[in-house]
Amino acid sequence: MNKKVGLFFGSFNPVHIGHLIIANAMLQHSALDEVWFVVSPQNPLKERKTLLDDRQRLEMVRRAIDDNYRLRACDIEFSLPIPSYTATTLAFLQEKYPSKEFCLIMGSDNLATFERWRNWEHILEHYHLFVYPRPGSENCALSSHPHVHMVEVPMMDISSTYIRRQVQLHHDIRYLVPDKVFQYITEMHFYE
Repeated sequence: MNKKVGLFFGSFNPVHIGHLIIANAMLQHSALDEVWFVVSPQNPLKERKTLLDDRQRLEMVRRAIDDNYRLRACDIEFSLPIPSYTATTLAFLQEKYPSKEFCLIMGSDNLATFERWRNWEHILEHYHLFVYPRPGSENCALSSHPHVHMVEVPMMDISSTYIRRQVQLHHDIRYLVPDKVFQYITEMHFYE
């Protein structure tokens, strides 16, 4: 039987406990066997200027998940054209790992704007979407699609933007990110 892999896309700038709680809840409350954190070089909808180097963000993800065999850091988009589009990444992964069944993990806020994504109809027809609730986001028309699965996940309003701002203000972020990520950010003086 093919392993079901949930692809959790993001810039992870930095990865934080909210990301890990979502990934863990997906493994506990859905049919997924693994979650891959797909570190994106550039989201087409975001400016690049606030991003740390791709490899540094990948290293933070590796440090955050290193003791969980069901979680994986994935750099597949580093070798694909920029900006990265999910449809392109999915096609590439499916070709590289034909024995795996890939699914998408996304917040309900992304589902609400999913129809703006490149080739969204193709993605929805061929892949399952596992959706977690986001603060201030309501169910949308796509919520009832047979390939969309709403998954109960604790709702938190933690963002990487907030964490970066706290570092700039010299505030303590130690409980917002995993210990190994906190140490790496501190040693490297990221976001200061």
